[in-house]
Amino acid sequence: MEPPKTFGQAVKELRLKAGFSLRELAERTKVTAPFLSDVELGRRFPSDEKLGELAKALGVDEAELKKYDFRETAAEVKKFLEQNPAYGFAFRTALNQAQDKGVSPEDLVKRIKR
Repeated sequence: MEPPKTFGQAVKELRLKAGFSLRELAERTKVTAPFLSDVELGRRFPSDEKLGELAKALGVDEAELKKYDFRETAAEVKKFLEQNPAYGFAFRTALNQAQDKGVSPEDLVKRIKR
């Protein structure tokens, strides 16, 4: 199982596949090259309107790009952990042990599913 790509990684991969330079894609989507660079580096996210323009310029459906945007999921997890501190402790403990033992996220999911 391949680890999930970040939104920025997906945009960069699609940009390169389409044969656009960073500046070319920025011009096509009416954003600055530094903004697009920040998107690819995961420091910023485009508005829904700009996401639509990115998708169109890259020749993919908006839903294709949105599947790499984990901000909503991360916010939901954060809220859950804040409301349930015991799960937060359990999550941190499991994560620390997995990292200490070199367990990949994919292997951790497999172990949880057993």
